[in-house]
Order: sequence, then structure tokens, then C-alpha cells
Amino acid sequence: MAELKDQLRLYLVTDPQLCKQIGIVETVRRAVAGGVTMVQLRDKNATTAQRTDLAVALKAALSGTGVPLVINDDVVAATAADTDGAHIGQGDISTERARAILGPDKILGLSCETPQAVRDVDPLLVDYLGLGPVFGTATKTNHALPTGFDGLAHLVTLSPLPNVAIGGLKPDHINGVLVSGANGMAVVSAICGQADPEAAARAFDTFKPEDRP
Repeated sequence: MAELKDQLRLYLVTDPQLCKQIGIVETVRRAVAGGVTMVQLRDKNATTAQRTDLAVALKAALSGTGVPLVINDDVVAATAADTDGAHIGQGDISTERARAILGPDKILGLSCETPQAVRDVDPLLVDYLGLGPVFGTATKTNHALPTGFDGLAHLVTLSPLPNVAIGGLKPDHINGVLVSGANGMAVVSAICGQADPEAAARAFDTFKPEDRP
């Protein structure tokens, strides 16, 4: 569990439109060079076959880095590409079904937007939680009402698992996430679509949960 907490520190969620100029694979490659510690492949409009192919290419780019790759909402693609796991939301496949498809050894993440959703988590099925959205974000238009940092801190206190804050987060928000107690920051537009993804990732260097009192 300690290793997973470290891997969640700077969690990149890909966006195909934002990454269009240099491509998802190259964006990820540069972002990892800048300090990204975990990658989620998210493409709501792709087919399972397309996600599988892209995941295979990302696995090759991440080879030797130790950075885990999970796929959003598509456990079939995650299994076909043999990624490190998958991440699902509340309205997607059930955690029971997702775990049955992935098997016992893969990472399974779950998005939780409310205190009740966190309380309902089964730690025997899920490995980490995505908490938020902290702020509204254009990269996901159907999200719940933003929690703000106070709401995030409350979700963190309820969480039985390693967790990562998500939703409109930028380098300016590092201190707020640290104070909340979250293990990591998930970012999209703060890295995807930036002219220099490596430099954009390095802007989060001061997020160091291990230095918290």
C-alpha cells in the first residue's frame, strides 16, 4: 500500500483532444520524464479495440519507468492490453464485476464524489480512490458539484484507502491538496495540451506528501 501511495503522487489523466498536437504517447513520455508517477488512459469516445491498441503503445513508452498504467472505464481493454489495472466511476461497471474481470492482482481505482460513496467502498475489491472533483473542469462536464478543499479533506478523512484528489487542479493548488491529506494530485489540462509537458509536470515538484508533519 505504501508503494501505491507513492505512485499516486502525480497522477496524469490523458485527454485525446488536449494531447492532439504531440499525441498521447509523446505527451505521456515527456510528462513521466518530468515527474508523473501514474498514468490513466481516458478516452470516452474510443472503442475497446482502440483503447487496447493505445494502451499497448503507452506500455511500451512506460517500459522501465516503474510508472503504472490504468485504463478508465474499460476493464476489458485493461485485460486485453495487460495494463496495471483500471479506474472506474460510480455509474460504470460494479466493483465486484470489475474485480472479477481484472483478477486479484491488478490495480482497481474508484471515483468517489460524496461521503456516502466513500463509506460504501469495499477495500477488499478496490485499491485506491479518486476524490472530488475539487473544482469544476471542462475536461469532464458531467461531474458532481465541486467539493473545494474542505470537502476534499472530509473525503480524505473517510477514505480507508490511498487516494488522489481530482478536478481542475493546477500547481497553484499544491498547498491546498497537501493540507487536505490526500496522497496525490490527478491532473489533466495542467499537463495535457501544454507546450512542454515535461516542464508542466516539473511544476508539481513541490507536492511532497512525505514531508507533511
